[in-house]
This record gives sequence, C-alpha cells and structure tokens, in this order.
Amino acid sequence: VQLQASGGGLVQAGGSLRLSCAASGRTFSDYAMGWFRQAPGKEREFVATISWTGGSTYYADSVKGRFTISRDNAKNTVALQMNSLKPEDTAVYYCARGRTGWNTARPANFDSWGQGTQVTVSS
Repeated sequence: VQLQASGGGLVQAGGSLRLSCAASGRTFSDYAMGWFRQAPGKEREFVATISWTGGSTYYADSVKGRFTISRDNAKNTVALQMNSLKPEDTAVYYCARGRTGWNTARPANFDSWGQGTQVTVSS
C-alpha cells in the first residue's frame, strides 16, 4: 500500500488545519489507520487512530477534544481535522496503516507509512 499525506501548512495558534491521507490498494477498509507526528529532536509520537469500520477512535491526551480523525472507506482516505492548534503541535505528521483492523497507539503495530506533511503553528 502507498500512503500520500497532504494538507499541512503554516497556521497561527488557535487556527485549524485538515490533513488528508490517500491510500492505494483494495484492502484499505480492512485495516485501522493512524496519525503520528514528529517534532525536531523528538521521537515520533502517536496522535490518533481509527478502526477499520470507523466506529472506534482513540486519541493522545495532548490532542483529545481538539483533533478528530475520520475515514472514508469508499474513497480510501483518512483525515485529521485539527482545531485550536497550539505551537507545540508543530511537527511533521504521518499517516500509517495498522497491521490489523483494531485501534493501537504503538508505532510497531503499523506497517505502512506515508511521507509526512509539515504542520507549523506560530504563536
């Protein structure tokens, strides 16, 4: 599977961005999808995940209530709506495909990664 993330950019604190990830392949709907991020000098960290049906989601505490993950299995896409952005949200954001259909926050449980899209939040 190939994953292509887009939608990053520069936004002021308090603003919003919507990231999108397009997946190739016919089995997109069989797998959970997730978003991770990596800031300069820091390890990659979990942001959000959504189960194969879209019926279950899970978020990092740092983004809960501000970010919303969603998916469209008919279009093979997963999105991350980011509201009330903070400077500490600045990072490269990656979408990833899970090894199973169930939610997980562990990077090792994802087997395909997109190329990343930069999100910069200015104060």
